Amino acid sequence: MLEQTSQLVAQRGADAVSVRAVASASGTSTSAVYALFGSREKLLAAVADEAVARFAAHLAAAPITEDPLVDLLTLGRAYRRSALDDPHFYRVMFDAGPARLPAVSGDETTFGVLLRVVQRCIDAGLTRSEEGGADGARMASTLWALVHGQLQLELAGLVAPTETGRAAAFNAVMQDIWLGLGRR
Repeated sequence: MLEQTSQLVAQRGADAVSVRAVASASGTSTSAVYALFGSREKLLAAVADEAVARFAAHLAAAPITEDPLVDLLTLGRAYRRSALDDPHFYRVMFDAGPARLPAVSGDETTFGVLLRVVQRCIDAGLTRSEEGGADGARMASTLWALVHGQLQLELAGLVAPTETGRAAAFNAVMQDIWLGLGRR
C-alpha cells in the first residue's frame, strides 16, 4: 500500500489520493487500508515517513572517509541513487506537502549528514569563505539545492537521453561543487 500510495502522490499529488484509489491500486479493500492506517492522513504520513527512511538509508550507506570533499561527492551520488531507486518516494518527500519537508531538512539522518560533512570541509579549511567566515548551514542548503535541482531536471527527462549522459551531467555538477569548495 505504501508503494501504491507513493506512486499516486508522485503522479497526481497528495490532494488527489483517496483511500479508495489506494485500495484499488493495491488490490485490497478500503476497510483494509483503514484497519492498517486508520485514516487517509495517517496513510499519507506513513508514506512520507517511509520516503524519508529510504532516503536516510541511502545516505547512511555512503562511506565516510578522512577526506570530507570525497565524502561530499559520495553523499551526492547517494542522493542521486535514492532518487533513481525510489523515484516515487523521492517525489513524496517534496510533494506530499510542506509539513513533510521539515522531516527531511531538519533530520539528523538526512540534512544533518550533509551539514556534518560541510562542517568538516570548513574545519579543514577546504572552503572559500567570505568575510566573517563560512556558514555551514547556508553552504549545505546551497549544495542541497544544486543537487536537488539537477535531479529534478533529470527525473523530468530534461538532462540527457541515456543513463551514461545523465550520470555524466550529474557528476559534472558534483565536480563544479567540488571545485567551488576549493578542490583544484
